Amino acid sequence: MKKIQLGESDLQVTSICLGTMTFGEQVDEAQSHAILDRSLERGVNFLDTAEMYSVPARAETYGATETILGNWFAKHPGARQKVVLATKVAGPARGMPWVRNGSADLTRAEIIDACHGSLHRLRTDVIDLYQIHWPARHVPAFGSVYFDPEKDLPVASIHEQLEALATLVKQGKVKAIGLSNETPYGVHEFVRLAEHHNLPRVATVQNPYCLINRTLENGLDETMFRLGVSLLAYSPLGFGLLTGKYDESGTTGPNAPAGARIARYESVRKQRWGRPEALAAARRYNALARANGLTPTQMALAFCNSKWQVASTIIGVTSVAQLDECLDQWGQTLSPELLAEIDKIRWELRDPAQ
Repeated sequence: MKKIQLGESDLQVTSICLGTMTFGEQVDEAQSHAILDRSLERGVNFLDTAEMYSVPARAETYGATETILGNWFAKHPGARQKVVLATKVAGPARGMPWVRNGSADLTRAEIIDACHGSLHRLRTDVIDLYQIHWPARHVPAFGSVYFDPEKDLPVASIHEQLEALATLVKQGKVKAIGLSNETPYGVHEFVRLAEHHNLPRVATVQNPYCLINRTLENGLDETMFRLGVSLLAYSPLGFGLLTGKYDESGTTGPNAPAGARIARYESVRKQRWGRPEALAAARRYNALARANGLTPTQMALAFCNSKWQVASTIIGVTSVAQLDECLDQWGQTLSPELLAEIDKIRWELRDPAQ
């Protein structure tokens, strides 16, 4: 599997990243370790986690995923040197009082303290890519569409946050920095301030990108291209909608697939992935895949893999079999004619899961 440089950093990663937010909720520790073993065996060198994982977030599982990863590193002493390890500091608590006592901010001290907690749980001396999970300032995210100036309350500045990250880099606890769920303004301001004050430069942005959410292509992709920032695409399968498993049953009710996240967790359904419009659009794309001799999963992953905007695609799985399915399909290409058909559907339905 070829390696991709992340932004202007020294990090070289595979075009597939193993996302781990199911570890500790849907997937127990033993199964999580089996997935990690298989991922490493098959050549994936990029792991992504976060202090707030597993998902859906609960006080009881806060930090559980990082702990599971740390235990895996302890069991396999050589594994840490073989992978690029990414984690995230949570933004303002957003209804999670167990995160920094419900802080509505993300200050210098909070970033540094959170990093130390992650290092401890992960049983490592250094985090390769440390990301801000969502902005401290008010932005439309997680299903919210519009920016509302009235909700823009005073919070730690981007400059303060960069200085905190610079401290961690200088101390050797972090190699490179990134953002997540960011906007064009945020990316540009982080890079501008870094260059002006000689602070660490953002290497990556981790945002949703899939057939039913291509909002990145509404301007953020140009910002990232011109500033040399790499995209880590999350939810390439639209939280399962683009696998086809909900096409007949829907996402709720007695016929919904047992154990599926969107079927089990009301908090997830209330966000963008649970919209009826998102399922309707997914059904259109899934039908298009089948009409062209592909499974929905094949087409959805191949779409991300084929786009110049994407550096690495983050896949989330709940079993070794699912991991193998995703990895076996990597390298699938889509014809120009099929890509044109995909764009026709997007023109009609736009981005229902934004």
